[in-house]
Amino acid sequence: MSAAERLKALNKKVPSRSGSTYEFLHVLFSIENPKEKWVSNRMPPMSISYALAELIWILSGSDIAEIVNYWNPNLYKYSGNDVHYHGAYGHRIRHNFGMDQLEKAFNILHNKPESRQMVILIWDPEKDLPKDTGVPNSADIPCNICSLLKVREHRLEWTQIMRSNDAFRGLPYNFVQFTSMQEILAGWLGLEVGTYAHYSDSLHLYENDFDNMKIYSNKFSKNTDSLSVSKCYFDSVVEKIYKRMKRIVTEDPDETHLETISSLDSESQAYNNIMLIISAYVARKKEYLRLKEDILSRCTNPLYLEIWNRWDAFYKKGAKTL
Repeated sequence: MSAAERLKALNKKVPSRSGSTYEFLHVLFSIENPKEKWVSNRMPPMSISYALAELIWILSGSDIAEIVNYWNPNLYKYSGNDVHYHGAYGHRIRHNFGMDQLEKAFNILHNKPESRQMVILIWDPEKDLPKDTGVPNSADIPCNICSLLKVREHRLEWTQIMRSNDAFRGLPYNFVQFTSMQEILAGWLGLEVGTYAHYSDSLHLYENDFDNMKIYSNKFSKNTDSLSVSKCYFDSVVEKIYKRMKRIVTEDPDETHLETISSLDSESQAYNNIMLIISAYVARKKEYLRLKEDILSRCTNPLYLEIWNRWDAFYKKGAKTL
């Protein structure tokens, strides 16, 4: 039985600031092959374009709300209507505490791979603890607390610690975010990808989402893309994709301009595919239907296309994007 099905089987409700939830405490997931990170059998389907756009937004270290909101227009309802997101994971990891923690992790594990001291912190008590009255400091308090990294037997092991985890709107995207980071850092270090462990201190499902979420047993293709590249190449390609995302948001490209933006033409087809799926969403949104089909035809990852097609078919029926 899946975690979602177990949550739905519970009769006990726990109140929260956003409504009643069904909750499990102290839940541990283990993913033996983190490259298979996609929850592809969820209904409503994941938005793969949003997941990939958010991933690049995080990896770039951004906290600019309008960039990521373009691919998820409902995000502000959960994270606050601010110019900069208070708890943006990428900004916390790459800029908070006066350091780039991904860069730090690379240096430490390169020089001392046996270290047990490599922790990437997202939670900042000065910014994130509630006021003494219990009122939150922001609508966007990070659910992720930290990442624990170990190198064992030439594999990068990753444990993600979460204080709070929405099984419907958060968990599938969290898997993508942090297994991707694991895969990327392993590539920088020349390591294999080890096990991904994901600890949710409060795994919950909102009552309002109870009847909306279903899990199907359909089999999907394997993920054929690897994000493991050299650090130098990663820095360059992520910057290029993020700059193109900013151009999409700020320049409102016409069909010809968007076709140019969608063609990354990098050495890594995996990162080309990310740019293509991000761009396909824009073409769909602007009703450039011929261009949308052309963009999708250039994506070589069958799993991406299967998730996209399921999402596209579902939201053609008029459902709101999640």
